[in-house]
Amino acid sequence: MASDPPPPPRHARVPLPTASAVSLSDDSDQFMQVPVYIVTDAAQLPVDFLEPSAHRPLVIGFDCEGVDLCRHGALCVMQIAYSLIEEQEGRKRSPNDYISFVGLLADPRYCGVPYLEKEEVRVRLRQDPAIWKYRPLSEMLIRAATDDIRFLLYIYQKMVEKLTRRSLWHLGVRGSLYCRCFCINDNDQADWPPLPPLPDDLVAEGYTPKEEILSVLNVPPGKMGQVIGKRGASIMSVKQSCNAEILIGGAKGPPDKVFVIGPVMEVRKAEAIIRGRMLDL
Repeated sequence: MASDPPPPPRHARVPLPTASAVSLSDDSDQFMQVPVYIVTDAAQLPVDFLEPSAHRPLVIGFDCEGVDLCRHGALCVMQIAYSLIEEQEGRKRSPNDYISFVGLLADPRYCGVPYLEKEEVRVRLRQDPAIWKYRPLSEMLIRAATDDIRFLLYIYQKMVEKLTRRSLWHLGVRGSLYCRCFCINDNDQADWPPLPPLPDDLVAEGYTPKEEILSVLNVPPGKMGQVIGKRGASIMSVKQSCNAEILIGGAKGPPDKVFVIGPVMEVRKAEAIIRGRMLDL
């Protein structure tokens, strides 16, 4: 039986790249209308997606509720970029350097738009974790999914404007390392492409950054609680001791692994502390 044809798209208001975050609001003239498709079958994908044209750039925003790979750490590219900008502007990195999407959206440097309905969605999700699996999606969930993506490109552009050449390169390196966290295989990521090389202009400047690596620690059964500690106290103390990002696997990722990303010496230091926490007391 043939799949149902794609339904007519909805439309959402997306900020223009030239819009000012200071005056950004839904009733301003700094928005353009873009289509929003709700796809439950491959046959419902729009033609522009299936047959892209080199003459018409296509930007697609996906909302993947339930994937949530950054549940226990900063994984998405925008959150990585945010921490780099904070470092670039001289702010000291905190042990739990993380900003939620709602916080990022409300930050007047990037968007300055409140997202009040998100809290209602979170309350309902706590009441019923399967809320995103029901079909058809409710109007509130459709709005929430749309709002989760319609500002992303605008925020991305504002961040790129702030990032220096050095920070952009670090973004590429850290982004590549973060992506490997939840793509575990048996060959130690040997088939992954190499990390981005240092650009020639930074080499010419004499810039010599510290090498950054990813370390994956396997946690024996029953030991994850010792690694995390009561209310996260143990893993927080490791973060305070080491200038490295530490991600804990969970329901949305490998549950028996800890991922450590950062300069080699800091990663090795974190490894030693975490392995010590796994030992029987």
